[in-house]
Amino acid sequence: MTEFKRIPPEQAQRLREQGAVVVDIRDPQTYASKHISGSRHLDNHSLHDFIAKADLDAPLVVVCYHGNSSQSAAAYLVSQGFSDVYSLDGGFELWRTVYPAETAESTPE
Repeated sequence: MTEFKRIPPEQAQRLREQGAVVVDIRDPQTYASKHISGSRHLDNHSLHDFIAKADLDAPLVVVCYHGNSSQSAAAYLVSQGFSDVYSLDGGFELWRTVYPAETAESTPE
């Protein structure tokens, strides 16, 4: 895959069940209040480390608020060598209406 693909929540859920990595690029406070269960928060501070340690061939689903910013982030990750990248259409806002039980809150450490 040389470009990312835009996918609906149902396809993202199937990929998740198959072990895809889900990264959430929303701001830290919003991510902490509610996010897709098992997703990882990714921002400018954690991006380099994530790329350095990631399996570039593993499926990667990028999530933002409504599915717009995730497209730019997905394109960037493809340019960094990731080969199987997806942008969640509708973002977290659509996800939480389709899969409300598949969301979590971060617990303070």
